[in-house]
This record gives sequence, structure tokens and C-alpha cells, in this order.
Amino acid sequence: MDRIGIELLSIFGLPPVQFVNLAADLDCRHISVGLTAVPFNPHGYPSWSLKDSRDLRREMVAMMRDRNVSISLGEGFIVRPGADVSGLAADLEAMCELGVKLVNTVSLDPDLNRSLDQFAALAEMVGAAGLETTVEFGPGLTIADLPGALTAIRHVGRPDFRLLIDTMHLIRSGSSTADVSALDPAIIGYIQLSDAPLVSKYTNYMEEAMFARMPPGTGELPLVEILSALPRDVVIGLEIPQLSLAEAGTGPYDRLRPCVERTREILARIT
Repeated sequence: MDRIGIELLSIFGLPPVQFVNLAADLDCRHISVGLTAVPFNPHGYPSWSLKDSRDLRREMVAMMRDRNVSISLGEGFIVRPGADVSGLAADLEAMCELGVKLVNTVSLDPDLNRSLDQFAALAEMVGAAGLETTVEFGPGLTIADLPGALTAIRHVGRPDFRLLIDTMHLIRSGSSTADVSALDPAIIGYIQLSDAPLVSKYTNYMEEAMFARMPPGTGELPLVEILSALPRDVVIGLEIPQLSLAEAGTGPYDRLRPCVERTREILARIT
């Protein structure tokens, strides 16, 4: 299995068809997508919406077929205060048109009990459409750490509702490789890979997470040990936003090529 993918956060608004070509040019078979661009656009890409344009969805699907790239994760299924996940039905329909099989959710609703119930409602809706769901945890989110994510998994109680393990979030939220090794591999649905210092230089964690992650092997996270403890048949999405490089004019291919190469080196050490 060719496991390496490129995550939406790494490309700062690159339009979808160009994103497919980027992944293929990097010899990666997977990408994660949102239906609209992230609001950080240092390269000045034109605006786009996969939700509003069926033609763009068709063009992207055709390009994915031509370049042998598939969508490994659909993003944007967020639990928000005062909003019900049933309002995401149109987004889910668009994801189905794109061939998405797995969508990711996080909660920004500070009400934990409501968040858990909304996760259950979303998982039911997604499952009825024939897709699966992962839940992501990390500092600053309602589900802030691995124990909290395991609580969500137990609450939802569906085999198609599983964990997304982000290596930076995992370590920075206080978990260890031993905690990962203790997990049932069946509950792990997706991996997002990046590196970072063990102690942040940023006062705002989300600023670092959204803009300043490091290529694998250039920080201090125990990536070999983490990946060795995780299932070998799960996609590894490279979520490595490097805003300073983008603002300096470095394009996505040149930013991400070293990340892909370093990831392949790490994987060669554990297979």
C-alpha cells in the first residue's frame, strides 16, 4: 500500500485540480480535501468552492482518475456551538460525489456532552451514506487529548467511528508511544504526520499547528516509535504547513518534496 498523502492544511488554498496534480507529481496517491479553501492564501490563488460548483467536482474527479490519486479524508465536519450536524448533509453529499470514503470531525463546542451526542449523530448520518468517520483530538479542541478521544469512541460505539492520530497533537497533549501501543489497532482510522520541538516556542498552540509544523525527522517527536506502534495499512497524511516558506515564495512542490522524501526514509526504517 502506498500510504503517503498530502493534507489540505499543507497547501494554503491551492485549487483542487492543481492539488491533484501536485500529489501525483510528488508520487503520492492520497489527498485530504475541504469543500472550500482555507483562509490563508500567501500565493494569491483564485477562490474556489467544491460545494457550490458541480463542474469543479467533476473536473477534480476526472483528474484524480487520470493521475491515480484518491481522496483519503474529507475535512470540515465540525461540531459548533448552537449548530446541528444535520446541517452538514449537503457537504456530505458533495463529498460522496467526490468519492470520499472517510470524513474527519472535531468539536469546537465547549459543551462536552453535546459534542459527544453530535459525534454520534454525525457518525450515524455518515454511516448511512456509506462512509466512515474519524475524530481528531488536540490541544485547543473540545476533545483535547487521547483519553478524551477514547471517551468519544466509547460514547459513539460504532466500528465506523475511529481515531485520527496527529503526531504533533498526540505528543503535545501529553500522550506517549506506550499509550499508542496500548490501543486496539482497529480503532485507528487515519494518521497525520508532522514533526515539532517537544517544547513549543509559540504562546499560541494553534498558531504553530496551523502555520509552522516541521518536516519529519527535523524536530524532536519520536516519529519512528509512533509509526511503529500504529497499523501499517492506514494512510499517513502529511500535515506540514510552513507559512514562512510560502510567504517567502516557495511553492507547494518545493515545500513538500523534502517532507515526502523524509517520510519515505522513516517508513523504510519500520517496514
